[in-house]
Amino acid sequence: MASLVAVGATLGVVAAHGQPTVQSAGDSSVDHSMHHGSAGTDPARWRMPPMSPNMPMPPGLEGMIPPQTPFLPGIGTDPATVPDAVFREVVELRDGDSIDLEAGLVRRTINGRTFVMYGFNGQYPGPLIKAPEGATITVNFRNGTEFPTALHWHGVRLDNRFDGVPHLTQEPVLPGGTFEYRVFFRDAGIYWYHPHHREDITQDLGLYGNLLISSRDADYYSPVNTEELVMLDDILIDDVGLFPYGQEDATQALMGRFGNVLLVNGEPQYELEVRRGDVVRFYLTNVSNTRIFNVSFGGAPIKLVGSDVGLFEKEVWVESVPIAPAERYVVEVLFETAGDFVLSNRIQAIDHFRAEFVAHEDTLGVISVSAEPTETSHRDAFDRLRLNTAAIEEIDGFRRHFTRAPDHQLTLDVEIGALPLPLLQMMAVDTLYYPPVEWNDVMPEMNYHATGANVRWIMRDEATGRENMDIDWRFRVGDVVKIRVVNDPSSAHPMHHPMHLHGQRFLVVERDGVEATNLVWKDTALVPQGSTVDLLVEMSNPGSWMMHCHIAEHLETGMSAVFEVEG
Repeated sequence: MASLVAVGATLGVVAAHGQPTVQSAGDSSVDHSMHHGSAGTDPARWRMPPMSPNMPMPPGLEGMIPPQTPFLPGIGTDPATVPDAVFREVVELRDGDSIDLEAGLVRRTINGRTFVMYGFNGQYPGPLIKAPEGATITVNFRNGTEFPTALHWHGVRLDNRFDGVPHLTQEPVLPGGTFEYRVFFRDAGIYWYHPHHREDITQDLGLYGNLLISSRDADYYSPVNTEELVMLDDILIDDVGLFPYGQEDATQALMGRFGNVLLVNGEPQYELEVRRGDVVRFYLTNVSNTRIFNVSFGGAPIKLVGSDVGLFEKEVWVESVPIAPAERYVVEVLFETAGDFVLSNRIQAIDHFRAEFVAHEDTLGVISVSAEPTETSHRDAFDRLRLNTAAIEEIDGFRRHFTRAPDHQLTLDVEIGALPLPLLQMMAVDTLYYPPVEWNDVMPEMNYHATGANVRWIMRDEATGRENMDIDWRFRVGDVVKIRVVNDPSSAHPMHHPMHLHGQRFLVVERDGVEATNLVWKDTALVPQGSTVDLLVEMSNPGSWMMHCHIAEHLETGMSAVFEVEG
């Protein structure tokens, strides 16, 4: 079995196999109200965030609230007039076809409680769009939310003017406005779409959907009995309801907004029924704001097949799949005995107050395997670990660049402003035992005081000292660029970062001085705290493109830059 490191997400810790736990919705008995400003409705209110019962409140932070106006969707709207969301539909498109896609308010029921959230076409998740490799589709988008926005086609190497970045590739689509996207699918694989403005709110509340692009090669994947698309997410709910967001700036800007209710395809309990001996291909997508999942299937054997933009050079057996925000992984799982197999999130949580690591397991769902045998056995194909010769041959053309010196170095850092003194004191102590990644929200009360007004996350070009949007990188189509990303462990708040490049693909060729031995094309790569990661980027697509951290609150508080690729 491959370790977590071999999965390609060198995290520095191994997920412990603890006992399943039930997550609490938290205690919001303390309510510090602040008016939202919408007349005639009950206002959104700040209150203390849900806390683990084992985690005491840091002294001096009781009663403090963020400086932002609290926001929830649909203020001023009668919830009875909001349509109930329905589960996503599958839309199969061919080259030249079109689809209408509208973002708007929906009514969702989660664990028996009803909330006003967002959805595409009234669905959760948004429609699953299937199309063949090489196809171009037209998406007629309408914005029915309160925010100006645009749609980003994550991982898709399409025409730059349709990449969906407000003020860069297009003007924002205002509330009530429309925009026509032409989306070209250059690569087979699993992708997703989401807003690219205030995604800390709009994406977190349901605006996301998958794109499944089939290959021209009929043997691209091994045969399986069925395919399942799994979108991993979480949402923050307390006894009052949805926990508010900051209207002017993102809150929870240190660690990002962790939810306390985990969701699979928008539901708190995933269910699947298969037959004994079935092989299932799972397409995993992490759409959460900040949470890293570590997915396993109740002891069923897992074969790692692909990731963001294609297939691994060689298939490998793994015990679990760590997946950071915006990443995708393709795995095949054999269910060879009857019974229930738990889809779980096994992590090594940390209690920062006590400086303790705690084994933790969340039940995400159950795969029920019947005693009835499968109609068609694919056991022989499953048992073979394929060498993907096409992937190997394509990567061969880039191997001469693997060991050369980096062309650029980015250092990941943070600048802390005027936070409450007790919070600054806790942060000073916090850095003494920081883990490589934050598997859980270790201090919710501390985290939610950090906002765009007092935290600025930084990418710094070491050659020039320029930061974020002041970075000036220019390339030409055909360039192969090596970027070294260093996550500074001595920063004011060390934190992992899933780094995403728009419009291009890259290889993670080295982590902490160790060369990668099983490569796959990526568009998002996790950089743990204290790690150094070398990315080899194929500049294949002209235009002005973003690179940024895909923790939504880090993006909203500055952690992004633009690079130019000339045609």
